[in-house]
Amino acid sequence: MPSLGADMTEGMLVEWLVKRGDPVKRGDIIAVIETQKGAIDMEVYHTGVISEILHQPVVTLPVGTVMARVETQASDREVAATIAPQIDTVAPQIDTAADRVAAIASPIVRKIAMGKSLDLTAIKGSGPKGAILLRDLPENTEEIRASTSDRKQSSGITKSMRAAIAAAMSKSKNEIPHFYQSLDIELGNAQEWLKKTNEDRAPEQHILLLALLLKAVAKTLTKYPDLNGFYQENQFVHAKEIHIGNVISIRQGGLVVPAIHHVDKLSVDETMQAIRDISARGRNGHLRSSELTDATITITNMGERGTDTVFAVIYPPQVAIIGFGKIRETLQLVDAILVSRDVMSVCLSADHRVIDGMLGAKFLNALSKQLQKPELL
Repeated sequence: MPSLGADMTEGMLVEWLVKRGDPVKRGDIIAVIETQKGAIDMEVYHTGVISEILHQPVVTLPVGTVMARVETQASDREVAATIAPQIDTVAPQIDTAADRVAAIASPIVRKIAMGKSLDLTAIKGSGPKGAILLRDLPENTEEIRASTSDRKQSSGITKSMRAAIAAAMSKSKNEIPHFYQSLDIELGNAQEWLKKTNEDRAPEQHILLLALLLKAVAKTLTKYPDLNGFYQENQFVHAKEIHIGNVISIRQGGLVVPAIHHVDKLSVDETMQAIRDISARGRNGHLRSSELTDATITITNMGERGTDTVFAVIYPPQVAIIGFGKIRETLQLVDAILVSRDVMSVCLSADHRVIDGMLGAKFLNALSKQLQKPELL
């Protein structure tokens, strides 16, 4: 059972998507697990063959429990398979005991069927590839759509997610000596570049300011690597990659912080595409476990609905988080003339065990310089 954060102590194995003897390669989705962050697709981190399945759905297991074993190509010995959570709206439900596919159904249908003791194999599905949807269930089950799907589920998920957030943030504030630095960064050049870049593009292809912010952070981190990594076992460990966690607000309440991988190696367009993809999947419950566990630094940005300044709380074991406030118009004195400027307050929350004030100030000023030349990002 994978750990998807410092706050996670257990998870529920909901479904296996593989059976004994199936070949798998690193990154394949092999199971669905339910966590405080919702349902997550579980990945395998070894290439080989599933040699043993040790636990059957539906069961709650402590983090670290060996759930399955993979016989790898590198060794004849069975190696524990690390698995990752994310939800697939139409995923095959597999009866591992009988080694056969039992039914194809959406997760909400499987949950309702389990609660009502329904035999899904006797129901004909109307969805893709014959998937069983809510409308395919008996009428009396369909009637509980609102209470089960919208009210009870959302309420339960929100409650457990808030508990998970509370645990992680309490741990952070209790263990990490935070300090905060803020700098107003002028965004006139960035906004003008975005306007020119987007003028001949369809709306769905527009680049948003967030993509520039992520790229600027990634490029600045290459010069200030002490902000990119983890504080573990009383020492700082530099991260070799730059995976930026982006805080996403969920519709039913709560937050998830999936990572966009290798931002320093992406173009601005690729970064924008990655933002759209991970935001959509994050809000709809389609995240992979790797996206929830390997962020090396986090940013939080609420856009125009936000506040002037965001003093964020570090997500352990990371050592920094960057809060972007909303753009606001200010007057600045330039050569004895008052000039209107669009600025954004950028706040760095940093771990004082690793980062000091001078380093933080240098990072913020270097970030500002990057944003003055968006064409170079």
